[in-house]
Amino acid sequence: MNSQSNIVTALYCRLSRDDDVQGDSNSISNQKKLLAKYAKEYGFSNTKYFVDDGYTGTNFNRPGFTEMVEAIEAGYIGAVMVKDMSRLGRDYLQVEMFTDKFFPEHDIRFIAVNDGVDSAEGDNEFAPFRNIMNEWYARDISRKIRSAHRLRGNAGVPLSKPPYGYTKDPENPRYWIVDEEAAQVVRYIYKLCIDGVSEYRIADHLEKQKILTPTEYWRSKGIRRSGKKGGAYKDSPYYWCKTTINKILNAREYMGDVVNFKTFSKSFKDKRRFENPEENQLIFEDVHEPIIDRQTWEMVQRTRQGNKRRQPKKVDKNMFSGLLYCAGCGRKLHFNVNHPHTEIQYFNCSNYRGNRGTCNDTHYIRADALEQVMLLELRRMTAFLQDKEEDFVKLLMSKFMQEAVKESKRREQELRAMLARSNELDALFSKTYEDNASGKLSDERYMMITKRCDDEQLALKKKIAAVQAAIDEEQRSKDSAATFLRTVKKYTNIEELTPTILNELVEKIVVHQAEGVGKGRTQQLDIYYNFIGILDTPEVAALPASVTLDTRQGVAVEYITRKAG
Repeated sequence: MNSQSNIVTALYCRLSRDDDVQGDSNSISNQKKLLAKYAKEYGFSNTKYFVDDGYTGTNFNRPGFTEMVEAIEAGYIGAVMVKDMSRLGRDYLQVEMFTDKFFPEHDIRFIAVNDGVDSAEGDNEFAPFRNIMNEWYARDISRKIRSAHRLRGNAGVPLSKPPYGYTKDPENPRYWIVDEEAAQVVRYIYKLCIDGVSEYRIADHLEKQKILTPTEYWRSKGIRRSGKKGGAYKDSPYYWCKTTINKILNAREYMGDVVNFKTFSKSFKDKRRFENPEENQLIFEDVHEPIIDRQTWEMVQRTRQGNKRRQPKKVDKNMFSGLLYCAGCGRKLHFNVNHPHTEIQYFNCSNYRGNRGTCNDTHYIRADALEQVMLLELRRMTAFLQDKEEDFVKLLMSKFMQEAVKESKRREQELRAMLARSNELDALFSKTYEDNASGKLSDERYMMITKRCDDEQLALKKKIAAVQAAIDEEQRSKDSAATFLRTVKKYTNIEELTPTILNELVEKIVVHQAEGVGKGRTQQLDIYYNFIGILDTPEVAALPASVTLDTRQGVAVEYITRKAG
C-alpha cells in the first residue's frame, strides 16, 4: 500500500441513540480506536477525526459531517474512512450520492473498514445491498421505538422531558417531582400575569432580578438540555424572551397534568417535529404534584386570551382588557384612547359596523366608569360578607348549586343520549354483518353502511369523551364556592382596584348599549364572577346603590349592575 502521508485522511465516527442497543461495539471511542489502528497499519499518518455523537444516520444534517464536507470542498481532505457503511448513513440514496458522485468528483478515497469497501480497489458490488439493509435496519428500529413510544404514552407515562420547574424522580425516572428553586420562578411568572403584567414586561422583570433562563439554569445544575445560550439580542444568562414566558404560561403540566403526543414526525428520515392537533393529544390529569392550582391556571388563560390585541401606543395595558364582552354580538370590547384627550380611555365593541363589523351599536363605556362600578360592587360584596357571613355563604352555595345542577343535568342527558345512539350503532353493525353473511345484503352496500356507522361512531366517541371530561370537571369543581369565599375574604378592605383583585374575582363583564338621553341615560353591566356567575348581593346602607358619571357636558350615565333572576 502506498504511503498516504501527503494528504489529510478524515476519520469519521457517528453514534445515534438507536445504536446504543448494540452495546459498546459502536461507541465513539471504539470507532476511533479501530480507525486509528487501520490508518496506522496502512500508512495514513496525517489524520483528523470528525465526530457526530448522538446524531441519526437517516439524514445528513450533522455538524461533524457538515464540517468534513466543507473541508473536502476546500480541498483539505484526500480520503474518508469509516468503521462501516452504516456510520456514513442509513439513507441508501444519500449514501450512494456521496460514495458514487460526491467523493469521486472531489477525488476522495473512501474506505469502510469492516465492510471491506475501498474505492481505490474499484466498485464493491455488495455496497448497494449493504446500504439498503442499513436503511431497512433504521426503518425497523424506528417502527419499534414508535410502538414503545405509543404504549408508554397511552399509559400516561410522560414522553417529554420535565419542563422548567420539575425534575425526574430519582427513585422512578418515569415520573416528575417539583424542583422548588425553579418552581418559585414559575409561580412568580403566573402571579405577574394575574397582576396584569405583559409577557414582555415579565421577561424584563426576570432579567432585572438576574434570574437564570431555563437553559442556563439547567446548565448550572449540570443538566444537558437543548436551547440557545443567552438571548437573541444579548449574550446574557438572564435574558428571558417572550416566547419562553408564553410557553410557561401555556403549559398544562404545571397543573399536575401529563400531555402526550403534542408533536409528531412524518417519517423516520425526517426529524422535524410538527404540532399535533389537540384532538390527537392525550391528557392525563393530576399525575404529579402541581406547581399552579387549576383555578389559577384557567384564570391566567382567560386573562391572556383577552390581551392579544396590541394596546394603543404610549399607554399601559388596561386592567379590564380581555374581560369585557358585547351584549349585542358576544364579541370582545377593545381598549381605545381618545385623541387628543388621552386622559379619556374607553372600550367599544370590536365588531361595531362603523369599523366594518356587524354589530349595530358601539357599546361604548369609559374605563374610569368601569373602575368605579367594580369598586362599588366589590365593596358591597365584602361588606355583606363581613356583616352577615352566614347569609353570604348560603347565597353563594345556593347560587353555585343552582348553576351546577342545571348544567350537570343537561350534560348527563346529553351523555345518556349519545351512549344510547352508540349502542344502536353496535346493534346496526351486527345486523348488517349477519345480512351480508346470509346474502341478504351485497358487499357494496355492506361496505357503504359500515363506513357510515364507523364515521358516526368515531365522532360519537370524541363527543362522549368531551362530555365525560366536563362531568369529571364538575366533580372537581364542587369546592369552587369555598375557593371563591376564600378569595373574597382576602380583599375585605379594598381601597383601590388592581388587576390582581379583578382577575382573581371576575370572569367577565357583559356591557349593554346605553339607553336614554341627556342626564337620564342608563347602562347595564352583567358581572360574572369566577366559579359563580352573576351574584345578587343586597344593598348596603353605607354604600350608594349605583354609580352615576357625567360623561360629557349635558350627559350623565347611571351604571346598573344586573341582578340574578
